Amino acid sequence: MKAYVLRKHGKPTVLQPTDIPIPALESEQVRVNIECIGLNYAEIMARKGFYGWAPQMPYTLGMEAYGKIEAIGDNVSARAVGDKVIIGTQYGCYAEKFVGHWQATAPAIEQFTPEENAAFFVNFSTAWVGLFEMAKLEAGESVLIQAAAGGVGTAALQMAKALNCTVYGTVSNPAKVKLLQDLGIDYAINYLEEDFEDLVKKLTDGQGVDVVQEMVGGDVFKKSVRVLKPLGRIIVMGYASMDLKKWNPLSWYKTWQGVPKANLMDMSKRVYSMMSFHLGYLMKDEAIMDRIIQRLSEFVIKHNLRPVVGQTFSFDEIHKAHELMESRKSMGKIVITV
Repeated sequence: MKAYVLRKHGKPTVLQPTDIPIPALESEQVRVNIECIGLNYAEIMARKGFYGWAPQMPYTLGMEAYGKIEAIGDNVSARAVGDKVIIGTQYGCYAEKFVGHWQATAPAIEQFTPEENAAFFVNFSTAWVGLFEMAKLEAGESVLIQAAAGGVGTAALQMAKALNCTVYGTVSNPAKVKLLQDLGIDYAINYLEEDFEDLVKKLTDGQGVDVVQEMVGGDVFKKSVRVLKPLGRIIVMGYASMDLKKWNPLSWYKTWQGVPKANLMDMSKRVYSMMSFHLGYLMKDEAIMDRIIQRLSEFVIKHNLRPVVGQTFSFDEIHKAHELMESRKSMGKIVITV
């Protein structure tokens, strides 16, 4: 089968498809014929060599996909040949086939297209854990979403609006503003034209917001903290502004300066909380993940929410998909068709 095996770190051009043997099917495993792959920013970081959750090279990149089970190993009763499934895993999805433990799969959502199923697991699970499992978002609260036009951002926006929350979102161009408006956002903010901190404070009469979903870091994180109202919660789930270069010591210092950090004295005085998580480490707890996927799927179906698929690429264009995501010009989820 063809797969993208990461053998060295570098620019998107290091991603080249190669022929590798199909792994042998072992007990409690399934083999899935992959139809669509969901791209994630974590894979950009892994390709560059800056992703702590990545396994040792060489390995096949890819955290999520959609496809049909074509074979099952011994002791698999919860899945059957022909089942349509989504895959959520540490690696192995940049390939024509996936072989792994059956619990790395979940039933696909019937209402979704193959592309939407491939775009669902990582982004919606991340938004769900941040907003509901950790921030305990309640109906009618106010939410600020950073990088709101991306996969996680558009998922969080839809979830928050389903609870009749007032939602503010930051983006970098008019096309992304239009996307958020089409999704029903209350206030779409082009941060290149307006200071989001000043605008949010103005729109809330100086009170601020209840919850911030933050994944950029640097000054964006610092400003996000300052727009929290008393008893507010900020959920840190990424550091997209990191610009670390291995051979540039100055970039190490700038990167460290931009890492989101908790200031306990400030938290005590202004009465807010800061939380953080990484979905990958949570995936090791099968009971928790089963509960999350069940609740998330029920919520999405009940409120008729759908992943926003922005751009699609063919399997031999994964390097181009990485270039687009790294440029920060993409909207919604980037999906690869196999």
